Amino acid sequence: MSAKTKIVVLHMKKIVFTGIVVGLILILAVLFLIFFKPKDKSAGESVPTMYVPGVYTSSVRLGDAALDVQVTVDENHINSISLVNLDETMETMYPLVRPALEELTDQITAAQSLEDVTFSQSSQYTSIVLLDAIEDALKKAASE
Repeated sequence: MSAKTKIVVLHMKKIVFTGIVVGLILILAVLFLIFFKPKDKSAGESVPTMYVPGVYTSSVRLGDAALDVQVTVDENHINSISLVNLDETMETMYPLVRPALEELTDQITAAQSLEDVTFSQSSQYTSIVLLDAIEDALKKAASE
């Protein structure tokens, strides 16, 4: 057996040209992967909604009368909170209801949360009753 030695002569131009072509092909492949990769849902493409948009009510029993607390929400925000069925008689008998609700509404719509809501000592029990009604209405908004 004879070992024949083969000599391969490569021209430097061809090596450089081949390297550039291979590099460009790799760059194009990476760019195609980046641009045509399927979108990941958890990367913030679609934000999950907190509420079903609409108007939700919850009743509060004050003495013999019922008072409705109405909460208006869109997909991710609490837009407004108001009282329904509050007539002059109810407002005269329970004068702290309207100011307590206004105070709660300002805090809840600013923070978009029921956590860390504060209320004055003079309307503590009224605020707790109203806050429970608001929480009940928001639960309805979240579950539908």
